[in-house]
Amino acid sequence: MEQAKMPRHLAIIMDGNGRWAKSKGLPRTAGHKQGAENIRKIAIACNERGIEALTLYAFSTENWKRPEQEVDYLCKLPRFFFERYLKELIENNIQVRYLGEVERFPADTQNVILSAVEKTKHNTGLKLCLAINYGSRREILLGVKQYAKEVLEAKTMLPLEESDFARYLMTNDLPELDLLIRTSGEYRISNFLLWQLAYAELIFTPVSWPQFDEACLDEALAEFGKRNRRFGGLQDE
Repeated sequence: MEQAKMPRHLAIIMDGNGRWAKSKGLPRTAGHKQGAENIRKIAIACNERGIEALTLYAFSTENWKRPEQEVDYLCKLPRFFFERYLKELIENNIQVRYLGEVERFPADTQNVILSAVEKTKHNTGLKLCLAINYGSRREILLGVKQYAKEVLEAKTMLPLEESDFARYLMTNDLPELDLLIRTSGEYRISNFLLWQLAYAELIFTPVSWPQFDEACLDEALAEFGKRNRRFGGLQDE
């Protein structure tokens, strides 16, 4: 695929872990474990293809509503993932980041995430961004509150165009979002990157996240390469 047709910033809603596990007679936690392992494979594949940023919806602000046992397991997944794969991510020059309010997680979970961010901060390859305890409405609300705080401190109105507001978002230093993929056959955005999705291309695949492999990724990237992105304007036919 031509490099010019490759998205700079790809986001994925990693859906279907529980259903994948159920189809195999396994507990839902087994699906989440397999899904976490798949992050490594897809992140390395994106890095190899020259994608600049990969944002993965790992844990939403709504996921706290799930059964306590499942939530407890999800809180332990970052330790499992980084203890197993951080060395390989570093070897592949991948930089780990996060979006969301990690403060709600147990201290050991916070420490694991922050340690991974610190140990990879000088890497110059793919930016692997984990959206964890993230909700887009919450992100926008926090941005509005921060702007209001700055206005009160300055005691005057501050410039606020779309480009100005983008700096109040958690993705402020990432490329514009080009492509969103949602796995497992659902057709919802689920409170994910609402502002950033304004002109992103959307692809929905029936493949569950634990089964989403490099071939599926390349298929989605090829489809993206065919899209005619006009950003509201017109192009000559």
